[in-house]
Amino acid sequence: MADVRESAMLILQQGAGMGQRWPLDQQGALTIGRGEDCDVILRDRHVSRYHARISWVDGRYSVEDLGSKNGTHVNGRELTAPQVLEDGDEIQIALRFKLAFVDAGATAPLTFPEAEEAGLRLDEATRQVYMEGRLLEPPLSPAQYRLLKLLVEGDGSIVNREVVVRTVWSEVLEEGVSEQAIDALVRRLRERLAELDSEHQYVVTVRGHGFRFANKGAL
Repeated sequence: MADVRESAMLILQQGAGMGQRWPLDQQGALTIGRGEDCDVILRDRHVSRYHARISWVDGRYSVEDLGSKNGTHVNGRELTAPQVLEDGDEIQIALRFKLAFVDAGATAPLTFPEAEEAGLRLDEATRQVYMEGRLLEPPLSPAQYRLLKLLVEGDGSIVNREVVVRTVWSEVLEEGVSEQAIDALVRRLRERLAELDSEHQYVVTVRGHGFRFANKGAL
């Protein structure tokens, strides 16, 4: 049986430090940002120094954006004015971090996307790559991302070189892309993924046929 929580809290559900919790009280505001004097410090260059604030107003918690460069979203909608928070609301900071708002007295169990955090995961909204819950920085190049997305969507199936060319280099005639260019792109993608996980081969070459994606835990 889940415990009844006596105070509201924020829970980091995506981004570096996933699982951290910050209790909320009714005595003052909680500031979210990159600055060292913030209550919730998110060390990412896309996060503004003072990005957002949660306050107790008229008996409810509300969140407001503090004029951040990359925006604050609640349940996928960008904030343009302060918004009252409901239990279970998802706050996105600069589309890099996701914070869950859990209201006081809530009895639903606290859950985290543990299964999704195993291995590699794409966030298509931001074109970011997460491995074991860690963000790959700097981001992949557009060509690298298109190739990885193609392979991930193949779900383990072999993707031949012709499909790679049509997807990655759609603006170039197929005969204008050499075998060496394809191999170089695959090699560089592997190198980038190895920056966060050098123990697992996510992009597998099937000699004479093409490439396939092999996530951790996949057969």
